[in-house]
Amino acid sequence: MIDVPAGSVELRDARSESSRQVELIPFALGRTQVTQSEWAAVLGRPAAASAGPETPVHGVTWFDAVRWCNAASSAAGLAPAYRIDGREVAWDVGAAGFRLPTEAEWQWACTAGTGAPRYGELAEIAWTGADGVAGPQDAGLKAANHFGLFDMIGNVWEWCWDYADTARYGDYRSLRGGGWADPEWSCRAAVRRGSAPDAVLEDVGFRVARGPAGAPGAGAGQGWSAAADRSRADIRGPLPIGWTPHRKLLEG
Repeated sequence: MIDVPAGSVELRDARSESSRQVELIPFALGRTQVTQSEWAAVLGRPAAASAGPETPVHGVTWFDAVRWCNAASSAAGLAPAYRIDGREVAWDVGAAGFRLPTEAEWQWACTAGTGAPRYGELAEIAWTGADGVAGPQDAGLKAANHFGLFDMIGNVWEWCWDYADTARYGDYRSLRGGGWADPEWSCRAAVRRGSAPDAVLEDVGFRVARGPAGAPGAGAGQGWSAAADRSRADIRGPLPIGWTPHRKLLEG
């Protein structure tokens, strides 16, 4: 894990053409994406996708990732960050255990405080479609950013905690970073993608954060807010074609 300092990051929402500034407290983030060997060490079994021990684990769902985080926390004697009940996952922002980063944490850590689209020349920092590889490569082979984090761009996309858009995409979760087959335009710090939390995508893995993001029991931390998720999902009247608001957030 690498200690990431406090900072400020601007998050943009292309759909609403809005932006917001997020102030972050210090947190820890994985030096690399979780590797096959790290996955197996916690769970006692390899991931579904076959690869070498130092390649990022991939082809894992968002649910797989949060369950792994809880298992890793228990193994380390830390309070688990998540309460999992079937498809319902609640984050205790005051817990010290392993967890997925918020999008704000991820973007701040990726740019290492520069605010730039990338932290170096793409060929030097990332495995992308320009390299012509057929799958993820061993973690940490390309240059790190100024915080000492590897493969923040390229190699495999990374699950984040946040919903992609509770108004439009239901329970889809956010992905950041780009993958080994992606074009140059897709491999930038601010590019975001989303997918269903139970989707198995071969170019998707994850990186873990650690450390409290707010007061115990709070519904917000490090740029994420449960209230904002509910507010965005509360769409009234006729819906645009293809929109599927996350109505379950409004229950109770």
